[in-house]
Order: sequence, then structure tokens, then C-alpha cells
Amino acid sequence: MTTLRKPDDTVTSSILEAMNTMLDHLIIGDGEENKHHKNIRKMIEEPIYTSDNAEFTQAEIKQTLESFNRRKAPGMDGITSDIFLRTFNKFPRIVTEIYNQCLKRGSFPRRWKTAKIIPKAKAGKENSMDPSKYRPISLLNIGGRVLEKLLINMITTTCTRINY
Repeated sequence: MTTLRKPDDTVTSSILEAMNTMLDHLIIGDGEENKHHKNIRKMIEEPIYTSDNAEFTQAEIKQTLESFNRRKAPGMDGITSDIFLRTFNKFPRIVTEIYNQCLKRGSFPRRWKTAKIIPKAKAGKENSMDPSKYRPISLLNIGGRVLEKLLINMITTTCTRINY
């Protein structure tokens, strides 16, 4: 970890201070600049039920799990896609029900949103003192990555069906 220049033009003097400077630069909170996001979250507090609500199938979940690279690093829970796929193969109905309950309740479990963030220096900026020299690599738990991909596939399929 190198010394970083802070917004007030001073430099960091410890690893903790450098990490906090980097995080302040990389992660934007819910300040005034994000009123739009606050409004969106408020609007979606209650799930919307329609007559065409579809559930995830075991086949969809299995296909989604099989699409992940088994060599990718796990998230904070330490569960790889390979471990999760083996769990699914043993308990397909239980795993499918978990994802369908997330869909029905309009819920994305907080634990699945937690990421391990690994800062990686951008090529050519290794010697810079600017916090923007880093890009964050976010390692998400596989449970959340699966739900995210299932939702994206569902939205894409629905939009394609509506537009054609």
C-alpha cells in the first residue's frame, strides 16, 4: 500500500488512513448527490405482484450455477460456485424455494450484498499518489451472484417478449 493524496492535498501517514482515503474515493454513500437512489429504494419497498409472476425453475437455477467460472475467488462466505452447485444438486427443491421466496418477497438478502473489496492498481498508475489509481474488485457471495443473474435473465426475457 502506498501513500495517497487526500482531498485536502495532504498525504496519508498510515495504512489505515490510506485505506480510508481509498474507500472514500471508491464508495459513494447516500449523501445529497444520491437523492435519486433514495427515492428509488423508497418506491420499491413493497413488492409488486402481477398476474404473470413467474417462478424460477430448478433448470434455470442449475443452468445459472453451471455458467459461473469455478475458478473464481469466493465472496466473504468462502463458498465457491462449485460448492454451491454441489449443494444444489443434493437439495434442488430447497435451493429453488429459497430463490423463489426472494422473488415473491422482493427481497435480496443483506448477507448476499456484502462484498470483499480488493483494490487493484490500474496499469500505468502504480506510482501515482492519487486514490483514483485503484479500481475495486468486488467479490460477492455466490448466493447473491446467482440471484442477480436469475433476475437479469428474467428481466431480459420479459423485455424481449414485450418488445417483439
